[in-house]
Amino acid sequence: MADRVTVIGWDGSPLTTAARSALSAATLVAGAAHHLALPEVPPAAERIRLGSIALAARRIAAHRGTAVVLADGDPGFFGVVRTLRAPEFGLEVEVVPGVSSVAQAFARAGMPWDDAQVVVAHPRTLRRAVNVCRAHSKVAVLTAPGAGPAELGLLLEGVHRTFVICEELGTEREQVSVVTSDKAADHTWRDPNVVIVIGGAAAHDSGWIAGRDPGTDPRGWAQPAAAYGGEQELGEGESDRIRAAQLARLGPRVGDLVWDIGCGSGAFAAESARFGAAVIAVDQDPDACARTTAVARRYGVHVQVVHGTAPHILESLPEPDVVRVGGGGAEVVSAVADRRPERIVTHAPTRDAAELLGRDLTEHGYAVECALLQSVELDTRVWTERKRTVVFLVSGLLLDRTA
Repeated sequence: MADRVTVIGWDGSPLTTAARSALSAATLVAGAAHHLALPEVPPAAERIRLGSIALAARRIAAHRGTAVVLADGDPGFFGVVRTLRAPEFGLEVEVVPGVSSVAQAFARAGMPWDDAQVVVAHPRTLRRAVNVCRAHSKVAVLTAPGAGPAELGLLLEGVHRTFVICEELGTEREQVSVVTSDKAADHTWRDPNVVIVIGGAAAHDSGWIAGRDPGTDPRGWAQPAAAYGGEQELGEGESDRIRAAQLARLGPRVGDLVWDIGCGSGAFAAESARFGAAVIAVDQDPDACARTTAVARRYGVHVQVVHGTAPHILESLPEPDVVRVGGGGAEVVSAVADRRPERIVTHAPTRDAAELLGRDLTEHGYAVECALLQSVELDTRVWTERKRTVVFLVSGLLLDRTA
């Protein structure tokens, strides 16, 4: 078994004394082609071209001697260290870090990045990475072949963003380009590259926590009607108690795309966006669209507002993860279920209407739950009833789709 595995992060700068010392003693060196061509790699050492990290780890585990793994940037930041430390390989890992490619990219752009989201885009995670770019003002995307700047730009159709594309950082072929997201597909980009995605509302400047500062949001969820312009602007199914139940059933989260159909006041759309999800809000009423845009701006969140009538307008929208149907009835719920989101929530004023919605969701393969929600608001000055709301909450969970 290998006596020691040293992982060296290489950022294009001269190797440190610690890195050169580890390489000089290595009997096996693993890395990409440009790593193995470094003059510090001992000529007599066994060399492994890194493809599958797991396969390389098995060879290292079986090697009798001292092994070194070379990787770009900081190998502990979305890098090879996690795989090498897996229990099945039994490897003792020492790390000599380099400057991460994300840090290099923001340095080239001359921007701080403590307020940025960082995501990895592979073909299997590309859609979720795009949703993070929809939802946040500053995102660094570590790309992969088939999930690069062109693919990001194509999937961000309808959302304007600026791309800072950093190709082959730390090498003689390094290049930094700034393009709008709609133009990214017009070029061929070299791997590896990092994309900084910027746009929308200003990022929160917290100064004490990486990413978005939660302290900038109002405390609590399902804010009262007054937070969204007054009770008169909240439609059926938008009260704070019903909204709380809808949010609990859907559980919007970072990486999700939420559809809010019949967005009304924008209350549900804004609160889903506060969870970090990407949100597309749809309404046929231009005033509702304007209110939703204003609410999103007030809370400093990103919501893409689409003016149109469901279900027809839904055909052009990207695939959702969870959907709230605030209006449109069974026809809209059926059209949404055809798109196979993981969760759907809607409401009905009567039991007959709720049964119709439930049967349709069941036929589409959803496990259906229905609850009769009743809330009574009291005037606490005289303890008399001020308002009563009664609604059937219908939710569906797709049985053949994992979270």
